[in-house]
Order: sequence, then structure tokens, then C-alpha cells
Amino acid sequence: MPDPVLLIGDIGGTNARFALADPASPGFDQVAKLACADFPTAEAAIAHYLSQVAARDPDVICLAAAGPVVDGHVVFTNNDWRLSATGLAERFGARSVSLLNDFEAVACSLPFLGEDDLHVIGAAGSPAQPGRDFNFGVLGPGTGLGVAGLLGRAGAIYPVVGEGGHRGFAPETPRQVQVLETLRARFGRVSDERVLSGPGLENLHEALRELEGCAGDRVEAAEVFALARSGDDPVAVEAVDLFFEALGQVAGNLALELGAYDGIFVAGGIVKRYPALLRDSAFRTGFERKGRHRALMEGIPTRLITHPDPGLLGAAWQALHARSA
Repeated sequence: MPDPVLLIGDIGGTNARFALADPASPGFDQVAKLACADFPTAEAAIAHYLSQVAARDPDVICLAAAGPVVDGHVVFTNNDWRLSATGLAERFGARSVSLLNDFEAVACSLPFLGEDDLHVIGAAGSPAQPGRDFNFGVLGPGTGLGVAGLLGRAGAIYPVVGEGGHRGFAPETPRQVQVLETLRARFGRVSDERVLSGPGLENLHEALRELEGCAGDRVEAAEVFALARSGDDPVAVEAVDLFFEALGQVAGNLALELGAYDGIFVAGGIVKRYPALLRDSAFRTGFERKGRHRALMEGIPTRLITHPDPGLLGAAWQALHARSA
């Protein structure tokens, strides 16, 4: 009999990545990135991908999605697509369909990442090896802010998922208080995602310019980073510094919430593009600044994920698990 076709995907607010999972071990090939805006539905994008790689309809579908998964359905936070496990099974004739939160999939990838897939942030030791019990946390700014955890118990892994990116932003410095008040006047409630995402960096830059009395047209996140790297715009430099400091604060909160003392991982396309800025930033300062728990925080390792598609790697693991169920 031919090998089963295991379709996996990682669908964000802007792009969708699809691939075919290895039917024998966590891995994948034939990756394609499609712009969500080019297709009216996820089903249309999947059909296009299958045609592109000349694959038959899949036996197993496992999709990671940037939104909460409720009763086999996903309504995306940052695009207009909707997913239904039942609808996908009917459309493509798949015997098994799994829907994951996108950061649930990233969390599931953590035991399968090698040292070449990780970049050290700070001086703490290495994350716990998956051969023993562990608690990990992972977060990452992109179109939104993804947050998840992973528990390892007796050789099995258990993701912990929610919508942690929508916690309220908690400032820790006088300047952050000023920024919060400026953003609150615009948005009412200010979540972590309003600060720690591509649009969040734009919000920071805009708020800081308003505080400095030099408001102007909104600047896209990539340009804010470019201006900060060149040093030509002091407000952009401050915005990027505040961005990484706040990212460290939120990562430290996650470590305390999950008891993720074995390692915190940072994912997402934004941070991965600027590893030197992250390394030289106040990320660890924000991470370790936890008052009476500073000594605990100083010992928790933090790593940047440099693997090109950790969400697909986690989805591949889940597809194998679904196939054998």
C-alpha cells in the first residue's frame, strides 16, 4: 500500500505554510508559503497546495492556526478564514483532522529542536533535556503574540495552550507607564499583544513620538527596526529597546506562571530576523527583574528558536500521533 499522505499546515494572520509530513518520524518536506489574502478560504489554499505538489487528498490533516480552537473550530484572530475539523474531513475525505493553536504546535516542536535550531539569549545554562520531566514555555511576536507551554512527563509531552498574548500589559518602568497611558487613550484596554507584535512595535513607536511631541505618519515595523539599527531615529531606537525589554518581562511572567524553570523559548519571525538586537537588548534585564524571585529567574535559560518552521515540526509530530491513534 502507498504511504499515507499527511498534510500539515501552520496558518498565521498573514501567511499559511503547508507541507507533507514524514509518515515515519517527526519531519516534513515540500514546504510552500501562501499569502492568506490570496485565497478566500483555507480549503481553497489547501486545494491549491495539493495541486502544486501533485499530492492526492490527504489521509491525515493537522493544521496549526493563529486563533483559539473551540469544539473543532477556529475563528482566526488576525485574518478572515475559518476552520472546521468536520468540514475539512468532508471536503478532502481525510480520516483524521486535528486543529491546533499555532503556538501549541510550536510548543510540541521543542523536544525535536537541535542546538543548531537555537540561539542563546543570556548567560544561564542549557534547557533541560527531554529525557527527563520538564516544564517549558514559549512565546513569540508576529502578526499577534503567541504563548504556550509544554510539559514533559514520563517520556510523553503535553502542550498547555490558551490566549496568553491577550493578558493585560503590565508596565514596570516610569516610561512604560507613560506609553501604557498613551495607548490606553487609543485602545481602552492594552494587551501584551498591543505592544509585542509587528503592529505592537508600530504602536510603541507611535506612542513614543507622541510623548516626544513629534507625531507623524505611522511607520511599519520593518522600518522601525531599520531606523533603530542605523541609529538615525532616537525614537525608533527607544521603541525597539522597549519592545525587547517588555518581551523579557512577559517571558519572565510566563516562566513564573507555568513553573517553566527548565527553559523559555522565543519564536516568531520578527525576533528571528534580529538576533543581534535581541542579544544586546534589555530582554534578560526585563526577564530577571522579578523582585524577590530574581535569583530564580537568573538561573532559567532562554533561547531564540532559529528553526525555519517550528510550527510545522510540531504539527508533523501531532500528525504522526493522530495516524497511530
